[in-house]
Amino acid sequence: TMTKTKTSDAQATIAQIKDVEEAGCDIVRVTVNDKEAADAMAEIVRNTEIPIVADIHFNHIFALQSIEAGVAKVRINPGNIGSVDRIHEVLAAAKAKKIPIRIGVNSGSLEEDILEKHGYPTAEALFESAMKHVKICEDFGFDDIIISVKSTDVRLMIDAYRYLADRIDYPLHLGVTEAGTTRVGTIKSAVGIGTLLSEGIGDTVRVSLTDEPKKEVEVGQEILRSIGLATRNVEIIACPTCGRLEVDLFKITNELEQRLDGIKKPVKIALLGCVVNGPGEASEADIGIAAGKGVGILYRKGEVVRRLKEDEIIDAVVEEVLAFQPEA
Repeated sequence: TMTKTKTSDAQATIAQIKDVEEAGCDIVRVTVNDKEAADAMAEIVRNTEIPIVADIHFNHIFALQSIEAGVAKVRINPGNIGSVDRIHEVLAAAKAKKIPIRIGVNSGSLEEDILEKHGYPTAEALFESAMKHVKICEDFGFDDIIISVKSTDVRLMIDAYRYLADRIDYPLHLGVTEAGTTRVGTIKSAVGIGTLLSEGIGDTVRVSLTDEPKKEVEVGQEILRSIGLATRNVEIIACPTCGRLEVDLFKITNELEQRLDGIKKPVKIALLGCVVNGPGEASEADIGIAAGKGVGILYRKGEVVRRLKEDEIIDAVVEEVLAFQPEA
């Protein structure tokens, strides 16, 4: 994810980094957009455990300061970083510190000459921008490179990464840039990132949402879990409901999700609202409920445990989760 504090406010930035680390974030990016932000980087790096990526636009001096401050990686934007000489300065500093550079191409900030050539952002245009700067790095003897070719257009993003993956072996950082609100951004990111990951394309991911960084991490984790690339904690499966529903499954599901948030156990819970699929699906989960008229049958590993009144279901499931012992 990426911090959304003013980087110059080191304490607020450190607090947000610790918050996303607790949520399961592996790498966090921090904008270094002015002198005050650059001056704060050493304190931020010193007081956090998670790898910090310095996000650099326009001013390569901020990249040099961030490298000196001890960041784990630098992201540069080919569309605005400036001359080859400036890039060489950044590469020399990164090489001395043995840290990688991410070449972060964005469809909204492509170089003018590439836009003129292609007419508008295309997969080939994004690839050309990335490879132009890969060549600068390689000619300098620097190959510790990560590449991203992001776009707000999900179809373009998918095409661009596929185009890259067919032609290079460098690690790829995936993301749909400026994806939008939590609802829309989650859908766009799940389609774009999930499609590529399911094809074996991508090494790191960032979900971009107009929301708190912690929410980006949660959505990213769920994308990984959905295609089997990360271990789930508590997973709640619930039927979509229909006219056969005879308990308040909406309330039960939402309250359980809240009460079980933060529990780090790989446990699968199935909440089914009627007798059609309920008994079968509930018995396939670690803990299951098959509901009937104002009641629920509690299952544990496929075995019926007991019959519950509707108002007992939530507490009973929470108790089962707390007592659950995952298989070694």
